[in-house]
Amino acid sequence: MAKKNILLGDMLLDQRLISEEDLRRALKYHRDTGKLLGRCLIELGIIDEKSLIKAISDQMEVQYVSLKKYKLDPEVLDLVPREFALSHRVFPLFKIEKKLTVGMVNPLDVIAIDRLAHMTNLQIESVVCHEQDIEDAIETYYKGGDSFEEAEQHFDSNEEDEETAEHDEFSLRLQAEEGPVIKLVNMILLQAIKDGASDIHIEPKEKSLIIRYRIDGILHEVLAPPKNMQLAIVSRIKILSHLDIANLRLPQDGRFRWRQDRHVVVFRVSTLPTVFGEKIVMRLLDNSDGILEFPKLGINKSMIEDFQHILHKPYGIVLVTGPTGSGKSTTIYAALKEIASPEKNVITLEDPIEYNMNAITQSQVNTKIGMTFAAGLRSILRQDPDVIMVGEIRDLETAEIAIKAALTGHLVLSTLHTNDAAGSITRLVDMGVEPFLVASAVQGVLAQRLVRSICQSCVQQYVPNEKLLQIISGDQNGNGDITFVKGKGCDRCKGTGYKGRNGVYELLTMNDDLRQMVIDRKTNTEIALEAQKRGMKSMLQDGLEKVEKHVTTIEEVFRVTQV
Repeated sequence: MAKKNILLGDMLLDQRLISEEDLRRALKYHRDTGKLLGRCLIELGIIDEKSLIKAISDQMEVQYVSLKKYKLDPEVLDLVPREFALSHRVFPLFKIEKKLTVGMVNPLDVIAIDRLAHMTNLQIESVVCHEQDIEDAIETYYKGGDSFEEAEQHFDSNEEDEETAEHDEFSLRLQAEEGPVIKLVNMILLQAIKDGASDIHIEPKEKSLIIRYRIDGILHEVLAPPKNMQLAIVSRIKILSHLDIANLRLPQDGRFRWRQDRHVVVFRVSTLPTVFGEKIVMRLLDNSDGILEFPKLGINKSMIEDFQHILHKPYGIVLVTGPTGSGKSTTIYAALKEIASPEKNVITLEDPIEYNMNAITQSQVNTKIGMTFAAGLRSILRQDPDVIMVGEIRDLETAEIAIKAALTGHLVLSTLHTNDAAGSITRLVDMGVEPFLVASAVQGVLAQRLVRSICQSCVQQYVPNEKLLQIISGDQNGNGDITFVKGKGCDRCKGTGYKGRNGVYELLTMNDDLRQMVIDRKTNTEIALEAQKRGMKSMLQDGLEKVEKHVTTIEEVFRVTQV
């Protein structure tokens, strides 16, 4: 009996029909193109199709069948879906009792054979056929297309009971690997990259499925696929992310990389069970622009100088704060780029690692195996670090270790989720850290938000409403010295008037007076007012300066800052 579990490459090597170098070339071509290994070998000119088929037939004792002379049994077509036949290059030939004979380009593909067996509940007997013959037979005998408009016909219109769906993993995988689903998911991902989206939301409703992109901080509905494609779309994304597709009731997190030429985008995937099915949110991490420098982030020159002064201190904690999606990670990486050098041992602890930097040592948090921020930070302290970056201070244990590290001669960079710079100080105290430790360790806090930038392709002058003018100037007649502009809306900005984003910032630099206020447990409002008296520019003030410079609009500044 033929051994069906041997790999095609190994078999050809054993027969000395190809060399190790030939196989390496073909495997690389296979990874780059996604084509079957046999087809890769043929297209690279390493072996011709006739020799390949003869080798498979002789070695594996698999019969060769020419489909050009074969008469189809129409009843077997319904046993194998058209999209499965296309994607795996198989064609059903005939069924005798409990055995189904199929033509295959690669009869060594045990995964396809196993799936066929599960799908048909029959024993599978494979024969080898020319790839073009199989493609021609599929085109000739199967009916129906595979465009998005025709996608609904490939799915059962009756909603499947969740109890059944949760345990039918094979059915979910089969749907997820059908051509229309793959094409639709690819289209969703590629369009998000093209539009510069930071997040993709796939949201199940009672009778619909909504796809939304977050572009420049705002969600936009872009697509509403048929509701009966929901399970297949979700399953496809979970397969890409190496998640459990049969588990529909527990949240899961995963990630995958999307490669296009030299452009690599990382998708961080989060699933959440809802009353109408699983919601998926994907965060896009595009590293094609590299790590930005402070001026490109929108930080003004004087603030950059003050921040750089803090970053080059020999020890202490430097915090970057703001809500989720405010660009904290980008700023932290810019800070690491600023201070990294061959003379310093810089180690990071991240969840996840968003940018790869050759000049530093980066470590990934993994809570499943006990690699928490606190545990990882303890280990890093035994690695003789000069600078430590902790992705986020989430709990008292991590905060205390970070502060002790800062007080024993290390520079520590980290992030917090607070509304303003002063709020980070009181947040650490609220966590349970002693105020005198906070006062001694913290060197400075940079708070930030992201505002949308005015589209320069459709910029025009305008006059804001009177209420906004009053807030800016305190004058009923407004401030006549400022010329206000906004985007009218064009094809480049998709009618929004905005294209891209810019940061608004405030930098709190600690001094003796502020440290005493922390020890005295003053409120964050009191600390902020004292810092402003000593020259700190608030995010609102920074934003209004960007309005004067025609970077953004008043409406955007007021949307993200407290007035």
